[in-house]
Amino acid sequence: MQAVGWIVAQEDLLPVFLGATGANEADLRAGLADPDFLAAVLDFLLMDDAWVTGFCDAAGLGYDRPMQARAALPGGQAVHWT
Repeated sequence: MQAVGWIVAQEDLLPVFLGATGANEADLRAGLADPDFLAAVLDFLLMDDAWVTGFCDAAGLGYDRPMQARAALPGGQAVHWT
């Protein structure tokens, strides 16, 4: 949820998120209770190191925390190809 708040507060990043996901602001509000939507938010955030560091610095979190949170949500299990 912190990541959603951070993305919404970034004037230049919110339109990128909405465009990439096809979501609108109503979807964003409705998705706050949906673990799959929150996973998609973290997937988006994790696409760019600058976004991760900006978010973590603003939230006072370690840079590994978004990935740990993503692992706890649906689809976040580590994939082993062997």
